[in-house]
Parts: sequence; C-alpha cells; structure tokens
Amino acid sequence: MKLLRPISILASLLISASASAQVSLTPPATIPAPASAPAAKKETPKEPSKETSKETSKPKATVVAKKPATPKPGATPTPSPSPTPVFEDPNVDLVYGAYQRGQYKTAFDLATTRAQYNGDPKAMTMLGELYANAMGVKRDYAKAAEWYQRAADAGDREGMFALAMMRLSGRGGPVNREAAVKLLASSAKLGNAKAAYNLALLYLDGQTLPQDLKRSAELLRMAADAGNPEAQYALATFYKEGTGVPKDVERAVRLLQAATLAENVDAEVEYAIALYNGTGTPKNQAAGVALLRKAARQNSPIAQNRLARVLISGQGAPVDKVEALKWHIVAKTSGKGDPELDEMLADLSPEDRAKAEAGARRWIGTPNK
Repeated sequence: MKLLRPISILASLLISASASAQVSLTPPATIPAPASAPAAKKETPKEPSKETSKETSKPKATVVAKKPATPKPGATPTPSPSPTPVFEDPNVDLVYGAYQRGQYKTAFDLATTRAQYNGDPKAMTMLGELYANAMGVKRDYAKAAEWYQRAADAGDREGMFALAMMRLSGRGGPVNREAAVKLLASSAKLGNAKAAYNLALLYLDGQTLPQDLKRSAELLRMAADAGNPEAQYALATFYKEGTGVPKDVERAVRLLQAATLAENVDAEVEYAIALYNGTGTPKNQAAGVALLRKAARQNSPIAQNRLARVLISGQGAPVDKVEALKWHIVAKTSGKGDPELDEMLADLSPEDRAKAEAGARRWIGTPNK
C-alpha cells in the first residue's frame, strides 16, 4: 500500500452601542419673546410756538433705546469621545478576511492588535502562519513556533496542529515527536480533521508510533466524517484492501465519490476506474472517461495513462490514437511509462506522430526546437 503523504498545513485560520438620538416627549421650554413697546398715541399736530421753534432749531441729542438682548442659546455640550474598540464587530473576522485577500501586512497588523489586546488565540495562530510562510513579514520559524505555542496553550486546535507539524519537521526548534503526537491527539479531540488524519498516518507508518492499523482506521474515519477529502480517500483504500477494517468495496466507492466531490485528484482517478469497470457501483463508462479526462488535465500521470488506453480501445470514447499518443507522452514525462502503449501506437504515421508530439509539447510547455 502506498504511503500517504501528509497534507500541508492550511491556514484554516480564524482571525457602540451607537448612541441613538433620544426624542424627548416633553416639548422644550419656550423662550418668551421681548415685549413690544405700546403703540404711540396719535396726537393732532400743533403749530409750533415761537419758543418751541427756537428750541427745535437746536440739535438735540438722540437717545436710542437699547433693545433687550436676545438670550443666546446655551452651547451644545460636545460629548467626550468614547475609546474606540479594538474591533468594531467581534463576529467579523477581519484578520482572516485580509489573509484570504492576500493582504498579509494588514492581516499581520490586525492579528497583532487582536492578540495583544484581546488575547485572541486564533489571531496568535495567524501570526504563526504569517511568520512560518513569510507572508507580510520576514520568515522566522522561531517566532512562528512561539505564536503557535501561545495559541495552543490558549486551547486553539489549529495552533496545536500547526505546532505539532513544526515539532515533527524540526522547524523553529528541535524535532520532538512525542510532543507532536500529544499536540495532534489534543487537536483531534477538539475536532480538527487535519490533526486526526496526520495522526492516522503516524500510526500507519509505524516509525514515530508503533504501527496500529485499527487505530489508524479509527482516526481516518473521524477525519473522513468531518469532511476531510484526503482522509476519505485513504479510508476508501483501507476498505478496498481490508486494511484495519473489514473489506467493503461498496463503502470504499462511496468514500471515493465523496472525496471526488471535494476535488481530490487521486480519488477522481480511482472513482473513474470504478465507474468504468462497474466495481462497487453501477457501470458507467462515459462518466468514468469524463472523470479520467478531468484528472488528466489536473496532471495525474495515472489518469493520463488510463485515458490513453481508453482512446486506443474505443470503449467509452471514440478511438483517437493521436490524442492517445499525446497523453501517453505527457504521462511518460511524469515517470508513468508504458511499454505496451508504445507497441500499440508504433504504427502511427509520421504526420500523426508529429501532431501528437506537438500537442504534448503544448501541454507540457516545452518550446519547439
């Protein structure tokens, strides 16, 4: 059984109340308007006497009555600004949003604030991820391990998983397989499918841990049930071969189908072959060939080899030896040679062979010489 390759660390990572204007039900106090002066009583004009006319000829000082001062409205008190919260909405993960958009420097700044002031373990895991992968900051495995450790101590399962993988690889510190196993087990108990899958691989490999196929199958089932496509494919292989579990081809095919829906290329190839041959599922050659084409375009050498054979046989697809030779050449460049196919395609004309080789070069990206 081929050794399953651990998946890479994903960075599946996680990282005022406005003052409403209150309407007063009590109308505001009315400011009384200044009382107007009573209207002057009209009098019949009298002829000015000589004396009076003399007096009136002299300028008199005019006394201007002061208007009552209109009361100025009281100054509106300016509310003192309340301290701005570190994050406006705790339900919105601005850190992870910036990370997904490739804004790593922004993600780093936000995660730093959130880790320091909010004690957010997911932000700590994000900082570890950014340092480990040189995203927005210079790569620093020691700092990455430090942040992962803080996140793990705070109970973050992603931080536990990431730190475990660092302990296994020796990045950011010496290799510590015992610590890695404990971290993986703790993360798996918290529902981390990646941790369960990688711990299953350690039990399958038998080097870090004593080989335990039954325990490996249990962990794979845990991860597969959580939707991990790599675990689904691996567990399908267990059921197909009867490794650690009773042999069950139909169950294996169902798991392959689930992993195929999640775009797992290895599962696509195996499920395509099962459909083509009718193994553990109703036979459907057209659907099988369609899946082989898809996996071949995703650079699966096995799919490319099987597709070439199908195009020669004409079962499930029209015969096309030029296309078959193209995929055969592409598969051989990835190390999937097939002497039998060489013999089947030996009778191609020089023109057809040239077309196939040109198609293979275009696919591989090799310039014409």
